[in-house]
Amino acid sequence: MASPGDLPALEAGLELFELEMVGGTAERRYRQARPEVEAMPWGTLSVEGCSEIGVLAARRAWTNAAFQEFRTGAACAATLRALIEARAPLDLTALAARFPLDELVHVELCARVATELGGAAELAYDPDSIIADPPPGSDALMRAAHLVLAYFCVGEALSIPLLHGTAKAASQPLLQAVLRRIVRDEADHGTFGWAFFDWAGPLLDDEDRALLGQTADRFIGGIGRTWEALAQQEQVAESEAHALGWLGTGPYLALARRTLRQQVMAPLRGRGIPVSEPAFLGG
Repeated sequence: MASPGDLPALEAGLELFELEMVGGTAERRYRQARPEVEAMPWGTLSVEGCSEIGVLAARRAWTNAAFQEFRTGAACAATLRALIEARAPLDLTALAARFPLDELVHVELCARVATELGGAAELAYDPDSIIADPPPGSDALMRAAHLVLAYFCVGEALSIPLLHGTAKAASQPLLQAVLRRIVRDEADHGTFGWAFFDWAGPLLDDEDRALLGQTADRFIGGIGRTWEALAQQEQVAESEAHALGWLGTGPYLALARRTLRQQVMAPLRGRGIPVSEPAFLGG
């Protein structure tokens, strides 16, 4: 544990992204619930032949992946509460009850990969804005609908094909095992949003759908800004990217744009939720 004098200066309201285990009974029960974590081939990841720039980029990417899974865990927990408050069908809600644990498992997996690459990269965040709240004044059903749309119909539906493509490209056993585990867990996450709207759709009116379209546009716009920043980063060879656990920027962005159109925007429009055409998709 670093002493206060060793910690970097942070902007007001920001904290370093750090993880810990309490150990003992809590960890034993966690390991019993998800034994596949310890079964991964830890200690086998090699960076031989990889550039210093590539390894640093991989450490940042896996640290960011751990943080994104952490954020999604919070979003899943908030969504579960909203589903219960909205009296969503019991089976649908029970399915969603598993998702926070899945995401926390993925946090550990990604963080441990970053450690095997030489250690997590420094990442500061605002804990008070880790997820976006539904619009003020929303009733219980619309609170649930906004959260499901943002984090499942956009976030998870987009991420599953990208994770699947990355898992297929990964060239080291540990990375293959980690990515395949995440893909397997999140298969239900990627379809959950559509199951929710197939149930909730008849309960929504045109004004509700218009508001949901605004939420979709806002979150898709945020994704576009992330992709634009990614395109500006220094690139590494695809073979090196595969060895370190990602597709390479060009193939990743091509798959991401195609997935956004086919797996996110089209199903939303098919359910009567208007989604604007984002400029970053090029018309």
